Amino acid sequence: MTISTQPKERPILFSAPMIRAILEGRKTVTRRVVKGFQIPTEDTAIPTGDRHRWSAIGQRDPRYGFCVFGSTEAECAKELEVYAPCPYGKPGDRLWVRETWAADAQVDSIAPRDLSQGEPIQYPADGAFRQTGCAMLTPGKSRPSIHMPRWASRILLEITEVRVERLLDLSEEQAKAEGVRLYTDHAELGDWWHVEGIETYSADPRKSFELLWSSVGGDWQSNPWVWVVEFKRVTP
Repeated sequence: MTISTQPKERPILFSAPMIRAILEGRKTVTRRVVKGFQIPTEDTAIPTGDRHRWSAIGQRDPRYGFCVFGSTEAECAKELEVYAPCPYGKPGDRLWVRETWAADAQVDSIAPRDLSQGEPIQYPADGAFRQTGCAMLTPGKSRPSIHMPRWASRILLEITEVRVERLLDLSEEQAKAEGVRLYTDHAELGDWWHVEGIETYSADPRKSFELLWSSVGGDWQSNPWVWVVEFKRVTP
């Protein structure tokens, strides 16, 4: 019997500013909230000294699978990191990026699933084109990233590390790796950081990442547990 060694691939969505940050090599990590039954939960019915006071579902379906345990919330999260499947994959797996896209205006009425895989594609994030057999005449309507098919994706990422941590535990270096940008217009004033599209500047890159997190509806103050997925770009 031959066992396949091919890495698994999963889709992942990024906004236009984060697409540009990936293409420029500024973004090499993403944080995504730990959801549902994977969030470490305290069982107050268990005595405080019991080593299994905290638990989380290791399997994504809570009806079956396994639990991970810990004497503290952090210990339980560490067990989750080691033994539970991250919904975004494990080191060696790959993420194909979904982003806003457009096909030729001539096919605006055609659903993504019915398009020819040879269609030219425009990527509004940076204006780039994917030209195959024929050239695009007129860029058509903007199509949301969630509807991008695998064949139209131009960015492939390989996961290099996965861990679980609290959102507010990120360091300055990790904030920079999330894609915040160094503001260079007034370098004489020192290093100031910002996120493209957010006209607020800070000497602390962590503050810029906080603004980015909040801009997409994330709750910074609640300090949620997050999956930290580090990656490198590879050839599609």
